[in-house]
Amino acid sequence: MQQYLYLIPAMPLIGFLLLITGGAHFPRYVTAIIGAGSICMSAIIAITMGAQFLLYPPLESVYHQQLWHWFNIGKLHADIGLQLDAMSLVFVCIITFIGALIHIYSIAFMEHDRDYARFFASMNLFVCSMLLLVMANNLVLVYLGWEGVGLCSFLLIGFWYESEANCMAARKAFVITRIGDTAMIIGLFLLFRELGTLNIREILALAPQHFTSGNTTITWIALLLLAGGMGKSAQLPLQTWLPDAMAGPSPVSALIHAATMVTAGVYLIARMHTIFELSPFTMHLTAVIGALTLLMAGCSAMVQTDIKRILAYSTISQIGYMFLALGIGAWSAAIFHFFTHAFFKALLFLAAGAVIETLHHEHNIFKMGGLRKEMPLIFRTFVIGAAALAAVPFVTAGFFSKDEILWFAWSAQDGHPLLWITGLSGAFITAFYSTRLVLVVFWGERQIMPGKLPSRAMNIPLVILAICSVGAGWIHLPHLTQVLPATILKPAHPEEIIFQSLAILTTLLGIMTGYMLYYLYPHTIREWKESEGLMAVRNFFYAGWKFDQLYEILFVRPFVYITQVNRNDVTDKIYSGIAAIHIQLNKFLSVSQNGSLRWYVAGVLIGILFIITLQILR
Repeated sequence: MQQYLYLIPAMPLIGFLLLITGGAHFPRYVTAIIGAGSICMSAIIAITMGAQFLLYPPLESVYHQQLWHWFNIGKLHADIGLQLDAMSLVFVCIITFIGALIHIYSIAFMEHDRDYARFFASMNLFVCSMLLLVMANNLVLVYLGWEGVGLCSFLLIGFWYESEANCMAARKAFVITRIGDTAMIIGLFLLFRELGTLNIREILALAPQHFTSGNTTITWIALLLLAGGMGKSAQLPLQTWLPDAMAGPSPVSALIHAATMVTAGVYLIARMHTIFELSPFTMHLTAVIGALTLLMAGCSAMVQTDIKRILAYSTISQIGYMFLALGIGAWSAAIFHFFTHAFFKALLFLAAGAVIETLHHEHNIFKMGGLRKEMPLIFRTFVIGAAALAAVPFVTAGFFSKDEILWFAWSAQDGHPLLWITGLSGAFITAFYSTRLVLVVFWGERQIMPGKLPSRAMNIPLVILAICSVGAGWIHLPHLTQVLPATILKPAHPEEIIFQSLAILTTLLGIMTGYMLYYLYPHTIREWKESEGLMAVRNFFYAGWKFDQLYEILFVRPFVYITQVNRNDVTDKIYSGIAAIHIQLNKFLSVSQNGSLRWYVAGVLIGILFIITLQILR
């Protein structure tokens, strides 16, 4: 089967090439077949190959395929080569399967958009880039896919470019993620300088021999790779682009949050786990960043009013849990949470898109209300997604993966009580805002008369994702210890059941708090709004802890000031002088162009006489 490995990223690439070259001339049904069909084919191939991988494990537990040599420059040899092991198999199956469902949903969701072909072309390229990222066998090819998802996010966040706000959101995402990308490429330079290769398997084998634990160079490399992951995965302090990325269509949001863009950082850190293990400082920093991010984003999600921004902050928070797990060495727990999160977050974004479309593009949850009877299927699937996000015990996928991270935050050798407390606080906050979201949108009085209900093409993916959001937690992932080391635990704790029970009670308490404040005693919220102190805190959280304002003061204004001061520097004067000389020459020559035919004839005669005189004198 490994000889067909290239077909997984090739299918969406072929779809992109067909749509970008001839999509404007295709009927819409042909565009839909190419756009969604290519991803479905990729998903079928990936799942088939994954089944064979699990039933008949290959030698060395990895599939290899070398397509061709890319370039050779000195000692740097880069190939177009693919690999599929247990960890990348999880990512590939999620990317293709959820990507296929999102594309099917998009057939109906985008049916009235004038740029139908451009949408599917960009979505196909997005999936292709992410597949290339997780299947590449060397970091040069990883970086190509890394930049590819950055480009596609820019194209799709600003898809409706007629709105200036959408263009600004796309530019913001592109610029902020470039910070992390720059750090990452510097880290790759250092890796190549030290090890002489960018092949992933060779790096993981050579690094423990070349570096000692805590070595300054390996710490810098790990920090630079971490910065790259923080940019793509929207972790502190590079998280501000993701809430604004909701400017794109809802299927784009679902793809970014569930299967592509923001999971790239998680993959990078897990894939380069050997590098991070050699830098204990970077590991601790990763855990702290994840813990702070999940708490900060959770607080912001509690007070948002835009349904998609609530889910955006929720994604930042859940990725924070993954970073927390990565930082304490709970590699499998981080990948497992990525696995379950992909299903319920895709479900929530697609269901939210259906609500927005049905309510005539309304995003404010407090202008919705009373939709459980009007949209029963959307209501049921949304509740399942919200329950999985809140980690409702024993019946949702989110419970199993989040509970595992919380336990490791306490019991892992690199765990710490403060990390556990932070994660537990985040669990309470998540359960609270998930309950708030469901109650405000689907209960209460109806504010807007719903329009046309979603079609079957939109409903089927929701049902499939709802089933997965419940059942995925019972699926034991492939043995990631074949690729990732087992989590290092402290000596066994008999109180494990007690700590896990505390996590369950915290989640239930969060749900009950949301139920009491937004269903039983809603007047309490109105009373709180009269308190200036509470409203100041609320506004602080609503503004994303004012990171945008902070960056405006620290970076934007100083940069603008410097450019204004430096507007007329020496270089500009050189170019301005050249331009002034040409303007004067133009004015001098334009004198002869006065529109009088007699002057033109006289000028021609003078020129002829001048030429004849020169010939005679010779």
